[in-house]
Amino acid sequence: MMTEHCGVLIQEHSCKSGKIGHITLDVPKTLNSLTLDMVNAMQRALDAWVENPDIAIVLIDGAGQKAFCAGGDVQALRESSMGTPGGPCVYAETFFANEYRMNYTLHTYPKPILCWGGGIVMGGGLGILAGCALRVVTESTRIAMPEVTIALFPDVGGSWFLNRMPGSTGLFLGITGASINAGDALYTGLGNRYLNDAQRESVFEALVAQSWERSAPANGDALRELIAGFAEDISTPAPESSVARHRALIDALCDADQILTVVSRIKSQVDADDPWLAKAAKGLAHGSPLAVLWIARQLAETRHCSLAEVFQAEVQLGTNIMRYPEFAEGVRALLVDKDRQPKWRYASPEAVPNDVLDQFFTAPWPVNPLADLSN
Repeated sequence: MMTEHCGVLIQEHSCKSGKIGHITLDVPKTLNSLTLDMVNAMQRALDAWVENPDIAIVLIDGAGQKAFCAGGDVQALRESSMGTPGGPCVYAETFFANEYRMNYTLHTYPKPILCWGGGIVMGGGLGILAGCALRVVTESTRIAMPEVTIALFPDVGGSWFLNRMPGSTGLFLGITGASINAGDALYTGLGNRYLNDAQRESVFEALVAQSWERSAPANGDALRELIAGFAEDISTPAPESSVARHRALIDALCDADQILTVVSRIKSQVDADDPWLAKAAKGLAHGSPLAVLWIARQLAETRHCSLAEVFQAEVQLGTNIMRYPEFAEGVRALLVDKDRQPKWRYASPEAVPNDVLDQFFTAPWPVNPLADLSN
């Protein structure tokens, strides 16, 4: 079976026994960026396969060689945000609610899911990767959470996985938007399997040749054993982790009670001799001052939340951001006019009034659209 749904290719592959449910993000010209239709198509497939006893495992990948998924279609979100200033921003808010519901489905899925995260993995793509049981990264993997540059925040479960990274590395990556590689992904837990791009087709052939059972735990073990076999034959080793190399300094920079102290310390590294550290510091310095604060507060407030509570908090923050003009300005500067000169509402995080920040953490509706997620 093979069907194409608005940029998502849905297939079922017959194996020696059992079947593989296969989702391919299939818009390589946009680096497989997610739209609402794509999110909905994924959700329908995942829901159907839960009920289908023939489906043993699920495989998720992206078409082309450049990217698994570069994130959501932020220009469409911007148009929705600008279309109804102050909200409701129907398309954007529906996109977030449905995307986060799909992410929650991945995290809690009762059958094994393998995600192939080669190439660019950003935003919504990272949310998909992070939600899967087996998360393959490769020598071409380039991960970033640069939402601070467009006045958004690391959503799609970022409040969950950033808070579970070693030490203060999650906070640092969230407020700087620093780019990371496969070695970093393995160190921080975003990826848990490393293979080479050239092995992709062979892995797929081995999956189809497998005799799968009706037991999800047994299939999970078989899948892990299969991938482990390929890990023995890699020709290009994983790159060094910049996050691991800078771990002690990152923890020292972020060791403060006040986020403004952390921001000041990181900004002091903009002229550092270390290129990776300097670029990370510049990402924070040039990002939205408001976004820096709401990213840090979101992480602090969700540190001990359940997975369901994390996504409920994220849809609240995302909705409030869409109803405020800062995000539209960030996207304009980076992707529309491309002048890279955003006119942020406040000159620095220190200038942001507390009551302005508070409004982003206040429910904008009587019932959270993800209130039905199970804790």
